[in-house]
Amino acid sequence: MSLLDRPLREQAAAIAAGDADAAELCEEALALIEERNPDLNAIVATFPEESTRMLAGAPAGPLHGIPVAIKDEWPLPWRAERLGAAELITPTRPGESGPYRALREAGAVIVGVANMHEYGAGSTGHISVYGPARNPWDTERCPGGSSSGSGAAVAARLVAGAVGADGIGSIRYPAAYCGVTGLKPTFGRSAMEGHHIPDTTTIVSGPLCADAGDCRVLGGALFGEELAAGDARGLRIGIVRGAPWDDCQAEVRSACDAAVQALREETGGEVTEVAIDGLEHVLIASILVAQAEDLPGMSPAKLNDLGDEVSLIARALMKYRLLVPAAAVARSGRVRNLVRRPSPRRSTTPPWSCHPDPNPPIPRTRASAAWRTSPGSPRSACRWDSARRACRSGCSFRPHGATTSCCSTRPRRWSAPPGAVTSRPARRRRLRRLETPEP
Repeated sequence: MSLLDRPLREQAAAIAAGDADAAELCEEALALIEERNPDLNAIVATFPEESTRMLAGAPAGPLHGIPVAIKDEWPLPWRAERLGAAELITPTRPGESGPYRALREAGAVIVGVANMHEYGAGSTGHISVYGPARNPWDTERCPGGSSSGSGAAVAARLVAGAVGADGIGSIRYPAAYCGVTGLKPTFGRSAMEGHHIPDTTTIVSGPLCADAGDCRVLGGALFGEELAAGDARGLRIGIVRGAPWDDCQAEVRSACDAAVQALREETGGEVTEVAIDGLEHVLIASILVAQAEDLPGMSPAKLNDLGDEVSLIARALMKYRLLVPAAAVARSGRVRNLVRRPSPRRSTTPPWSCHPDPNPPIPRTRASAAWRTSPGSPRSACRWDSARRACRSGCSFRPHGATTSCCSTRPRRWSAPPGAVTSRPARRRRLRRLETPEP
């Protein structure tokens, strides 16, 4: 068995003991990516010279010489992040991001940039300027998103660890889809400098690894501190009943129940049901808060200037973001505060809460080219008849909504309606108007 197939902890121990050569491990990782990645599209960029240079200057840290991947959401000194998109609303540039510095100081070697769902705005990973990432367990299915390439790369053993980013599930979904372990750290604890949304209140960097022990090591590097292994004996496990359990396939629910019982038996722990105030509002509140975070750099003019290589779904989502009322975002913040507020009922909440993730079956991959209007794509020859709501050229494209334009042309230009929130100052002004009582 290759050392690359071993856990990250064992790779680090072998290099530290002199039983493995870090340079050989780096070369083997790059060769493995070249061999396995074409079927997965998990890694979208490699840079052997930069990886070798990084290894040459690597300190004797906890990850010395360990090959890792990093999501396309973070800039590197030699490469700007692209966010899995053909065009960006806000320009990016190369630089030393927080996760890059954390990995460098821990002695790790970045051997590749991992694929991601376009703009980080999806939970499947099937839409990306690089093409869809694929699940190593079944390449006809999605690996989850938006940290799709990070999850797939770890599951395929291209690397033992990868750095992702998570706002409302972007590490946890690919971890669940690909059968690996992902951690969304407490907000503000992990390295975040250099992110394209500097004022985010939801997104954090986090590790994806084969198991919890490896996540502890890689997570410690992102936190800038060594994380001690805890004692799991007598673990208190909370079951958060509600939508994740109720709206769930029977096989998924059974597997989760079995996993909870196995964890209880292994640790001699206790399982209790947990009630969280306001839980029914958390999903929509999280979505509204997350959708509003990158609005300061967005405007109708910038949206109209996007090229045809940006997916229709992304353009529609951006239009939606520009229409979100400031009052709704403000109320979503109140829901977050309510859920986080201490209460007598929550004073005895177990430290572990369990629920299915994801609840539906893993969807099949559809090539992201199917959503584009570029020449040579399935829609490039389409001639849309708005009266018949059908394509006269017989293509298979079926647009959504009555205002969709012909597949072979760019969507009609769009401007925000009066009162729409298009920037952070505008949201604040409108919120003040809403809060001011009428005379």
